[in-house]
Amino acid sequence: MSALVIGPSSEVLMHFDLKLEDGSAADSTRVNKKPAKLVMGDGSLTPNFEACLLGLTEGDKKSFTLAPEDAFGQPNPDNIHHMDRSRFTQDVEEGMIMAFAQPDGSEVPGIIRSTAGTSVTVDFNHPLAGQTVIFDVEILSVAEPKA
Repeated sequence: MSALVIGPSSEVLMHFDLKLEDGSAADSTRVNKKPAKLVMGDGSLTPNFEACLLGLTEGDKKSFTLAPEDAFGQPNPDNIHHMDRSRFTQDVEEGMIMAFAQPDGSEVPGIIRSTAGTSVTVDFNHPLAGQTVIFDVEILSVAEPKA
């Protein structure tokens, strides 16, 4: 039986490493030795990351370099907010990542960019926005979705 090729609805078990151009690690499934399992098209990966996987088979190891536009986008100035320090129940420092509650109850991460007087600048852009990323994948298995 020939190995299955990753298609638009394949179930994929894989290890991946996400690195920045300088080689620093941004994310990796190898750290916890827990491969990622996803069904193509389920929203786990953006379409551009999924496109890298199409056509690969079990055992394949590939590296893809994605420009910011194809990875996490460019930073959007509208995603940077200035908040009053009184809204924070804890001390905040530059570089901290905090969860902020949304009206629907979900949470979104924000990075503290600066604090000045009573103002705190929070960046809600993806931490990797504006970065070229290297997406290294190792396909462990490919399965057809269960009907």
